[in-house]
Amino acid sequence: MGINEGQILRQHLIDPEICIRCNTCEATCPVGAITHDSRNYVVDAEKCNLCMACVPPCPTGSIDNWRAVPKAHAYSVVEQFDWDELPAELSAEQLTQMGVEVSGDSSADAGQSAPSPEAAISGGNEPALSDSGGFNSTQYGATLPPWSAAHPFTNLYGPKATDKSITATVAGNVRVTEVGKDYDTHHIVLDFGRMPFPVLEGQSIGIIAPGVDEHGRPHHARQYSIASPRNGERPGYNNVSLTIKRVLEDHQGRPVRGVASNYMCDLQVGDTVQVIGPFGASFLMPNHPKSHIVMICTGTGSAPMRAMTEWRRRLRASGKFEGGKLMLFFGARTKEELPYFGPLQTLPKDFIDINFAFSRAVGQPKRYVQDAMRERAADVAKLLTDPNAFFYVCGLKAMEEGVVLALRDIAMGAGLSWEDVAGGLKREGRLHLETY
Repeated sequence: MGINEGQILRQHLIDPEICIRCNTCEATCPVGAITHDSRNYVVDAEKCNLCMACVPPCPTGSIDNWRAVPKAHAYSVVEQFDWDELPAELSAEQLTQMGVEVSGDSSADAGQSAPSPEAAISGGNEPALSDSGGFNSTQYGATLPPWSAAHPFTNLYGPKATDKSITATVAGNVRVTEVGKDYDTHHIVLDFGRMPFPVLEGQSIGIIAPGVDEHGRPHHARQYSIASPRNGERPGYNNVSLTIKRVLEDHQGRPVRGVASNYMCDLQVGDTVQVIGPFGASFLMPNHPKSHIVMICTGTGSAPMRAMTEWRRRLRASGKFEGGKLMLFFGARTKEELPYFGPLQTLPKDFIDINFAFSRAVGQPKRYVQDAMRERAADVAKLLTDPNAFFYVCGLKAMEEGVVLALRDIAMGAGLSWEDVAGGLKREGRLHLETY
């Protein structure tokens, strides 16, 4: 049996049961086809051009789903917002009832197949323009890990159902920003006991807050980057740490109480939480000797940078690793709102090159991480052309474009072709963007 392919659309969909709402797909999509509400991330069939840019970066595989549907009856964004699970594939009989010409013995698997993601991974040759014609920084981010990164374990627990999560016990909860300030950020340690939970620097986990949302449905998991190195927050213990800001307003400054962040920040030692993951297979640190790491972050985007820095510090102390340069560009509104400001001051200058940027310091002009990068243009330019140098960007989505533009300007200022440099960074897994 055959199906008239001219009548069929192989529609790209996101599995709401698996999606952890990390925003990677929406941030990656170059044509604005992916959007979300408080419940689901969805794909607009009228905008999706099947470029596959969103597929490789997805940490769970929820984005890699397809359904054969009549073009005249593609699932709308409104329909997808209300889903708790993906619809089943349409049968030949259902397609016939919907006006599709079906002949012989066939299934709905016919029609346009999903394109290969390899084109999205290769990168570097396409113009980095957004759907509106502006600069699209996301197109420069690598979806491949550094060649020397350790092999990550992913999706060991969940996220299909809460009974597949793992229980962790709170072993510590310490505020890491100055008390009395609005910016309330906590360093939270979770212990997994005897249950295996291997992680690498740069990976993340999902936290499932108890209770239900306004629709009476269980809360979806909230993703948090791991702030501890691979051998634990406390070396030799089966634990991880997280850096979590208490969310009391949205990005527009409107009052809102973040469900998961407030739940986590209020936890006491001995409390238990439900965890899924780990997630992430590309935002990983290099492991080969003399590899350099440039870390660019704001606020809680410091979590994976802390993990990488601490692992390098432990290797250095053991005398078992000949590491390259560590360079950190760290931004916040003020130093009082900067997580880990105190501990950062104690790190040796010959171990890590730290550059702070504060945008709301009293009596000082606004200064952002991209400004600090431009001040160190000569050093950054050398690292851009060094195949052993890897760049990591983590923080609010608003910072991403400014940071990538700064890298472009630094490259061009050094007489380099930005498209050549950027293409190499992407192909070689040397520029990683993780913004939210």
